Amino acid sequence: MRYEPERHHRQSIRLKGYDYRQVGAYFITICTQEKACLFGEVVNGEMKLNDAGRIVEHCWLEIPHHFPHAALDAFVVMPNHVHGIIWIVVDIRNTSPSQPTLQSPAMRSPSKTIGSIVRGFKIGVTKWFRQNTDIYTVWQRNYYEHIIRNDKSLTRIREYIANNPQRWESDRENPLATPK
Repeated sequence: MRYEPERHHRQSIRLKGYDYRQVGAYFITICTQEKACLFGEVVNGEMKLNDAGRIVEHCWLEIPHHFPHAALDAFVVMPNHVHGIIWIVVDIRNTSPSQPTLQSPAMRSPSKTIGSIVRGFKIGVTKWFRQNTDIYTVWQRNYYEHIIRNDKSLTRIREYIANNPQRWESDRENPLATPK
């Protein structure tokens, strides 16, 4: 099939014109392909990670080691998605790629955007799945992000993340959820 821009164009869900390398906090949600529950289960309002879920948690916690301009805040691994807050803590928009660093080049990402951080995280988890399971496609193609603009929003999102396991029974990401 030939590529036809009018027919095959994917509309971006990113904020047009926004620089995703900018210092600030970003609320990220990354979902599994077809809402497959791959990372464990919620029991009595508490998330119980399986081996895959522990790998997801490990890869999430490793983000600052691969992206030193980023820091982590609240996060939760759910059966079929991850919610987390990532901070861009260093304004890297004006830094030269030739600036010396103490980190090895293999540990540094050439791209400094939230998108590159999410992509790196997804690649790490997918690599583990492909080496240790028969699952080839772990994640849905995209991810959701929300730019956190003030302390009130940050507090609300942190609470949402912390309470996510208790709300699993009615969560829209839960394929077995009972609608409200």
